[in-house]
Amino acid sequence: MPPAPEDAAAEAAEPRAAEVVGQALSSAARRAGIDPDSDVSTGHMVWQVIGGWRGVAESVLPILAFVVVYTATRQLLLALGLSVGIAALFTVIRLVMKSPPVAALSGLVAAVIAAGLPLFTGRAEDQFVIGFITNIAYGAAFLISAFVRWPLIGVVVGFLTGEGLSWRDDPRKRRLFFWLSIAWAGLFLLRLAVQLPFYFSKEVAALGTVKIAMGIPFFAVLLALTWIAVRRLYPRAETPSHAQDGDAASQG
Repeated sequence: MPPAPEDAAAEAAEPRAAEVVGQALSSAARRAGIDPDSDVSTGHMVWQVIGGWRGVAESVLPILAFVVVYTATRQLLLALGLSVGIAALFTVIRLVMKSPPVAALSGLVAAVIAAGLPLFTGRAEDQFVIGFITNIAYGAAFLISAFVRWPLIGVVVGFLTGEGLSWRDDPRKRRLFFWLSIAWAGLFLLRLAVQLPFYFSKEVAALGTVKIAMGIPFFAVLLALTWIAVRRLYPRAETPSHAQDGDAASQG
């Protein structure tokens, strides 16, 4: 019995949607420094994606300043103002260094949005709500993509390597991308599981400390493991120049 027109349309739409998502995400990944064709080491790639010392400072200092100032003074407005001010300073630095305006302003916009909720509710712990929402969104995206057999890691890697969606015909690649996507979902959901109890108990200092500890370090480790796994799955082919050098050496 031939498939219903609705089923056929849905099956045709799936690859098209995956191609759009994959091309967009892989383009963003390359801009961030994730390029399987490059010769950089794993550590260099991770450091580049994080943004080096400036990226670490941009990620850590606004939250650290908020936690320290609020814990010491209990002045919510002062703590929020300092956190947003630090984010604004980094935005100016990015603009001066000719970073793309969207990238430069994104951190400041996120800081302002994060500060808006506690400013409205008067509860310092609400500074972290936007982070919870982000973790839920990313965790759900990776988890759902894995269980509907379109793991996001595979979609991104496919377009990064120029393979497109043909990796879905390889059971070994499907398994790896499934488990890598599950691992990324686990990272985001683990953050929630650890941080939410501190949120509900209103322990701002502990919540901020855990957020920082589970931020860049956890992200960097999982990114490195993902990079290594993908590199082993897609070994870089020897370039013609290398091959010629090898032939010349063997002949000599």
